[in-house]
Amino acid sequence: MTLRDLSLKREYRSDKDDLLAEFFVPCLTNCIQYDRAIEFISIKSLSTLSFGLDSITKKHAKIRLISGHRFSTSDLNMLKKIYQNGYGHKFNGNMIRDSKISHLQKVIKDFKLEIKIAIPNSELVDGSFEERLGIFRDENDDVVAFTGTSNVTFDAQNRNFESIDVFTSWDDKIRTDAKIENFEKLWNNETHYVEVHDLIFAEKNNLLKYTTEWAVDKY
Repeated sequence: MTLRDLSLKREYRSDKDDLLAEFFVPCLTNCIQYDRAIEFISIKSLSTLSFGLDSITKKHAKIRLISGHRFSTSDLNMLKKIYQNGYGHKFNGNMIRDSKISHLQKVIKDFKLEIKIAIPNSELVDGSFEERLGIFRDENDDVVAFTGTSNVTFDAQNRNFESIDVFTSWDDKIRTDAKIENFEKLWNNETHYVEVHDLIFAEKNNLLKYTTEWAVDKY
C-alpha cells in the first residue's frame, strides 16, 4: 500500500477525528521517510515513535527530526549516550538495557534516525524554534505533508486538543513542494534567523538549554 492509496482528509481535528489511528499510523506505516520539525523532543516521544515503526519492514527507511534546543537533563544525557560518537551518529548498541530504550536504539540503527537542533540566531526571533511541520514520503516518491501540531507522534497517552492541515503531492503539489523546500532548507542550515546543527555538535558547543525541571510532563 502507498500513501496515495490512503483515504486522507485535508484537515483532522480532535473533536471529530482520531489523529493517531486515522492519520499518523497509516502514513507512517506506508512511508519510507519521515521528516519532522518540532519544538521539543524527549526520550519518551522518541521511544513512542520507535514502537510506531514496528510495521515498517523497509530497512532503507529513515527519519529526520529537527527540534528546538531545549531538553531535560536526563533526556540530553541519554541522547548523548546513544549518539556518543558524535558527528557521524555512529550507533553504540551496548549502552542501555531498558526495554523502551533498547527498542529506540534498534530504530536508530535500522531506520537511521537523525536529529538536528534549530537555534534562533536573530533578534527578530524572541524565543525558541517552534515550527510544526511533518512530511511522509513513500517508495513512489509521493508525499503527504502536515502542519499544526506540537505532538511528535500523536501518542495516545498524550493527546492534546488540536487540528492539523494536510497536503498531498497529487492534490496540492505547490503547497507540498513548499513544505518540502522549507524542511530541506532547515536541514541544510539555509534558513534565515535560525542555525541548524547536528545534535552532538550543539551539545559539545554548549548551544543547548536544559534543566532537571524542563518539560517534565511533555510528550
